[in-house]
Amino acid sequence: MAGHSKWSNIKHRKGAQDAKRGKLFQKLARQIFVAAKQGDPDPEMNPDLRLAIEKARSNNMPKDNIDRAVKKATGDLEGESYEEIVYEGYGPGGVAVMVNVLTDNKNRTAPEVRHAFSKHGGNLGENGCVSFMFDRKGFITIDRSKTDIGEDDIMLEAIEAGAEELETTEDFFEIYTEPENFQDVKKALEEYPLQTAEVTMIPQTYTPLDEEGVEKMLKLIDMLEDNEDVQDIYHNLDADQEVLEKLS
Repeated sequence: MAGHSKWSNIKHRKGAQDAKRGKLFQKLARQIFVAAKQGDPDPEMNPDLRLAIEKARSNNMPKDNIDRAVKKATGDLEGESYEEIVYEGYGPGGVAVMVNVLTDNKNRTAPEVRHAFSKHGGNLGENGCVSFMFDRKGFITIDRSKTDIGEDDIMLEAIEAGAEELETTEDFFEIYTEPENFQDVKKALEEYPLQTAEVTMIPQTYTPLDEEGVEKMLKLIDMLEDNEDVQDIYHNLDADQEVLEKLS
């Protein structure tokens, strides 16, 4: 189904913002630390750690930073202890929002997240208030401007590798997988220009907002992303591409 993907519009905007964040390496190091601490320190044996390291590399994080984060997790270097917390709530206009954090002090982080919501027309809710509106999926996008492969061919390769769905937009092929099949599908498609490759939370439905509401929502996202404890933000905003470009 060709068109503009609601999900991709936000994800690609977020990717551009992530590249500019000065705190990005610190956030990536925390993700590596937690993945290595909770599982095998060998990325070949730990899919979560492998994903975290791949994400760090794709953002040009130096190898020394990556190795240091793993060594801290295994006790080879002194390091902090982080707690994973998911905050759920509603943005302006009732947009569902999930905020994943890694924090060494939840008494600091919780009020900061709550303040971000309240400042931009939202409110923090109870655990479970919006998570049922999202599905955990593998998500891969291929830049159509950098490959000549057709939709039927890419769909065949993706499905054979274990993908469950492919959508085509004007700019991208979007492939969705179950989390456990993500690595197999990604490996099968690595010869193509992958724009995005991650396990994420995909909204089941989307909430449309007018331009004023979109602006408030983007300010909420920006404020949350400026928080060094915040790792990922998931939401179901339906924003028109032209509005996003105008407000970027």
